[in-house]
Amino acid sequence: MIIEPVTADPARPVGKPLLSQYWRDVLFLHWPVSPGAVTPLMPPGVVPDVWNATSWVGLVAFSMEGLGPGSCAGIPYLGSFPEVNVRLYSVDGQGRRGVVFRSLDCPRLAAVLTARAVFALPYRWSETRLTAGQGSYCLATRARRPGPADATCVLTAHTGPPLERPGPLAHFLTARWGLHTRIRGHTVFLPAYHPRWPLHEAQVTDLSQNLTAAAGVDIEGPPVSVLYSPGVPVRFGAWAPATGPRPRPPGLPSMDACAPNKT
Repeated sequence: MIIEPVTADPARPVGKPLLSQYWRDVLFLHWPVSPGAVTPLMPPGVVPDVWNATSWVGLVAFSMEGLGPGSCAGIPYLGSFPEVNVRLYSVDGQGRRGVVFRSLDCPRLAAVLTARAVFALPYRWSETRLTAGQGSYCLATRARRPGPADATCVLTAHTGPPLERPGPLAHFLTARWGLHTRIRGHTVFLPAYHPRWPLHEAQVTDLSQNLTAAAGVDIEGPPVSVLYSPGVPVRFGAWAPATGPRPRPPGLPSMDACAPNKT
C-alpha cells in the first residue's frame, strides 16, 4: 500500500459536493502524542498517521459560516456558529490521510443532532463563544450534552503575520483532505476540498482546557505548534468505504471570557 504524500494543495477532487461551508478565523493548537496511545481511538481499518514517528492531537477552533447542503447557500442562523474540536490524524487502507474527530463542540443543537445522526460525528451541544480581530483571539466553550458536563476550554491568543513558507509539519497538521468516521457499522472516508491554507504565526497567551482529556487523549505542557488562518471555503464530497488491508503506521512522510459571537 502506498500512502499519499503530504500536500499543501487538495489531494483529490470531491465531485458534486455533499456539504459546503466556510471556516473563518481558524486557530490550530497541536501536541505530540505516542501513536500507541491513540491507536485504540481509531475506527477499524484506520491507524494513526505520524510525522517523524510521532502522532499528534489537535485542538482546532473556528467560526463556521454558510453551512449548507450541496453547493447551495448556507442555512440562515443554523449554518453559522463557532466550533471547537479535538482531532487525531489518521490513514486508511487505501493510503488516504485524514482526521478522526474525538469531539466537536458547537452551540447549535440542530446542527449537533444532524451531524450525529447522518455522519456519526461526536458533536456535542455546548455554550461556545469566539471573537477574533485585530490580532486578538478569544474562545470560551462549556459542554452541555451529550458528554461530560465539565468539559471546558478558555483560551486567548495573539495572531501574527503570514508565514511566507510554512514548514512540512505545518502542512501535515493542517492540510488534511478528508475525515474518517464510522457510519452504520462501516468505516468511511469523507473527502474534503479547499484552497491552500493561508497560515499565520500565532501565540497562545492563556489556555485552560480539559477537552483533550475528555476526548481520551493525555497531553503534557503547552501546545508545540500554534497556527492561525483567516479561513477558507470548504466542500465535502460523498463518503466512500475506507477499504483495503489494514495499513501499517506510516514512517517519515515526504462563558464569559468572550463577547457573544455575532454570527
